[in-house]
Amino acid sequence: MEIKAEKITPYGTDRPKGAQVEEMFDNIAPAYDFMNRAMTLGIDRSWRRKVVKAAAGTSPADILDVATGTGDLALQLARAIPGATVTGIDLSEGMLAVGRRKIDEAGMSDRVTLRQGDCLNLPFPDASFDVVTVAFGVRNFEHLDKGYAEMARVLRPGGKLIVLELSVPPSPVVKPFYRLYTRGIIPMLGRMVSSDSRAYTYLPQSIAAMPQGEKMLSLMQDAHLADPALTRLTLGVSTIYTARKPLTAQPN
Repeated sequence: MEIKAEKITPYGTDRPKGAQVEEMFDNIAPAYDFMNRAMTLGIDRSWRRKVVKAAAGTSPADILDVATGTGDLALQLARAIPGATVTGIDLSEGMLAVGRRKIDEAGMSDRVTLRQGDCLNLPFPDASFDVVTVAFGVRNFEHLDKGYAEMARVLRPGGKLIVLELSVPPSPVVKPFYRLYTRGIIPMLGRMVSSDSRAYTYLPQSIAAMPQGEKMLSLMQDAHLADPALTRLTLGVSTIYTARKPLTAQPN
């Protein structure tokens, strides 16, 4: 499957996408949480709550939050699932620094650990986690198939993958308003608030280029994950994708 999102980069240079994404998030880290709330009118919190509910239903002991950013989802998971330890990993040390401050202020540093690392080469043994989550991160992967393969690798048999990602609403009535908002208002707001205005031009471009719906489920199947399913949220501007790692190895 040709994946156009892999070719969409923040700065349009010849450097690898991962390096550009790392630089972008380092640049926007101070404004990231504010922009998330502003762009989604605060609805992103309810989207994360749905991810947390899906994770909590499996009673996990060990959770990995991939592309954890400033740790919003990692913190929500730890608060909602008292018996679990949560590890967050991200390319951007700038984002992680913000996240670590939030975790310390919340008094959760004994149960939430954030570390810098490559999401396409996860520094964990096979079958280390009961649940793997990723919120608004897969469209930033330089190679989506490798990202899904790595997340599947570190899941324990029977474990659950939960992906929350922005998406283009399928409704022809909603789509024009969505395009106006994402291509006009969000970049304008980004120029006003962030030191890196290119980040908020990259955002709608990367969403539009991302495999969505059944194509995203196919990527999960290609990683030998079972029972892929999706739930569209808020008129389709966001989608939760889920799958599980089979109890027995699947044939190649």
